[in-house]
Amino acid sequence: MGKPAIPTEIRQKITDLRQTGHSIPEIHRLLNVPKSTCSRYCRKVEILPEFKSRWLERKNASKIISEKAWKIAQDLSANLISDLSHKELKILGAALYWAEGAKRQFNFINSDPDMIRLFIYILINAYGVSIDSIKISLRLFEDISIPDAIKFWSKTTGIELNNKIELNIIKGSKKGKLPYGMCRIRVKKGGLLLKTMFAINKRVMTIIPPRSSTDRAVAS
Repeated sequence: MGKPAIPTEIRQKITDLRQTGHSIPEIHRLLNVPKSTCSRYCRKVEILPEFKSRWLERKNASKIISEKAWKIAQDLSANLISDLSHKELKILGAALYWAEGAKRQFNFINSDPDMIRLFIYILINAYGVSIDSIKISLRLFEDISIPDAIKFWSKTTGIELNNKIELNIIKGSKKGKLPYGMCRIRVKKGGLLLKTMFAINKRVMTIIPPRSSTDRAVAS
C-alpha cells in the first residue's frame, strides 16, 4: 500500500507557505507535518519572486547554524579522541559487529565505505587478523556496474579484488542509494573471533546497571 494522502487543505497550506518563502523546517513546525511530507509536496512549488529574499535569508541562517553546530561537535570530538588504544579499538570493533554482523558465522556487511575501511583496520591492527584471512564478497543490485564496484571496493578495503570475486546479484534498482552495492567481510576460521566479539559485548552489558522501575516508567 502507498503512503496515505494528507488532507487537501494541508497540502494547500504547504504550497502557500512554500510560495511565500518558508523553509521545509518552518513548514514542518507550523503545520506539524513530517519533513519528508513537506519536502515531497514542496518539490515542484516555485517560490514567488517577492518572497525569494526571505527564503534565501532563512536558508543562509540555517546553514550558519548548522556550520556552528558542526564546529562545536568537531571540537568536542577532538578533545575526546586524540588516539585509540588496542583495547578501545577492540571494543569499537565488537560494537560494530554487534550492529552489522551475523550471529552464526563471522560475516560483516555494510554499504558505508568508511565503516568497511575502519572495520578491516580494526581486524588487522587490534585483533591481529592477517590480510590473507580476510575474504571479501560483494552484494550488488543488477543495475550496478560490476567492474566499477570491484574497483571501488578494492580501493576502499586495500585488498586487490578481481573478476573471480564472489558476487551476489540482487534483482531491482538501488544505484542511487547504493552506487557500489554492499561489501561483505568474512574471516577464515573466524569462529573464535566471533565468540570474542560477542563476549566483549556481553561483558559490556554486565557492567551497565540494570534499568530501575523508575527508568522503565519514564521510558514507557
